[in-house]
Amino acid sequence: MFGIVRPCRHVLCKGLYADWMGHLCGLCLALRDEHGHLSRLVTNYDGLLVSVLTEAQTSAPTSRRKAGPCALRGFKGADVVESEGVRLAASVSLLLAAGKVNDHVADGDGMYARRPLAAGATRLAARWSSAGTATAGTLGFDPTPLTAAAARQALLERIPAQRPPGSGAAPGLRELTGPTEDAVAAAFAHTGVLAGKPHNREALEAAGRGFGRLAHLIDAVEDLADDRASGAYNPLAATGTGLDEARRHCDAAHADLRAAVNALDLPRPALTRALLVRETGNAVSRAFATAGSQAAAGTHGPGHGPGHSPGHSPGHSPGHSPGHPPGDPGAPPGRRPPKRDPGGLLSLACAALTCCTCGLYRPAWDEDREGSCCERFDCSGYECCSNCGNCCSCCSGEDGGCGCDGCNCGCDC
Repeated sequence: MFGIVRPCRHVLCKGLYADWMGHLCGLCLALRDEHGHLSRLVTNYDGLLVSVLTEAQTSAPTSRRKAGPCALRGFKGADVVESEGVRLAASVSLLLAAGKVNDHVADGDGMYARRPLAAGATRLAARWSSAGTATAGTLGFDPTPLTAAAARQALLERIPAQRPPGSGAAPGLRELTGPTEDAVAAAFAHTGVLAGKPHNREALEAAGRGFGRLAHLIDAVEDLADDRASGAYNPLAATGTGLDEARRHCDAAHADLRAAVNALDLPRPALTRALLVRETGNAVSRAFATAGSQAAAGTHGPGHGPGHSPGHSPGHSPGHSPGHPPGDPGAPPGRRPPKRDPGGLLSLACAALTCCTCGLYRPAWDEDREGSCCERFDCSGYECCSNCGNCCSCCSGEDGGCGCDGCNCGCDC
């Protein structure tokens, strides 16, 4: 669901990048301190937006603490955020990760089809859910929208199969993104309570819905080719939404998000606007550039035209001639789809290993696995660093701070 905001040091001012890392490392350490080392697996880029929003609404700088050397920081120390916003981010991350694991178990995805592993994953998800709910309670946050999101999503995705023919239309795209929108809106709205800015609630909820819808759509775009190849559920395929229409939906969601952020009362807006406005726009461009190149190169394989459905026989769709099925050893190399990300614990563990090796290790489903060492080491994954160098040096103020509003220095990388 989350992970679309992935800035690198070359597209954020030095001060903003240090702040962003302070929130990211603060989230990871908050998970460790309150819930144990294993819970650090749920650390994700987008979860820290809750912490960033909380700090942005406060006039005084958020409390920070010294952290020791870490492999993810090149074995350097850092000043990391220590606040209620970080604890809320930890609670949200735990609850959403628990829901995701339970969803994989219910669907029997990949390794979760094995009973011993499914049983262990279910126990871990219950532990994470309990821990996230307990932390939410200490912060006065009602976690119901988050705990119910996965169940609502699963129900919506099963409606077409449950309804008899002629009983009514399947859920639309906006209906399918609803649970994600409500979950993120609830988390964003509570940052106003923690920061003492209750008048921001309406704009925070609007920002949460816009970001939730955008994250859901981008995830669907990125997974579309793999989901079609494996027959897995994808909201774009289920609703017959093409890439052009999906891009219009994403642009509309991004416009709503931008308007909501502009309506917020933020004494410290720079990092929030850099992440929620500019970096989400970069995420949209990145997702559709990849999806468009896959479509142009034919990497989605035969049987995946606009009218193809997951249950349709591969190789016999209109507009495609029969041939080797995707992944067949005899298929042309350009038409072999990458292995599907299994999600859950295995995906989280591999992501952690990728970070610990600075990108040199890449799992089998990573698009950069076959790239050179330099390509695997790239911190952005979107040719950002090679295009702009240190593009935001123009924004550096005293002590590496940022004298601009969201690093808007005319850099489009």
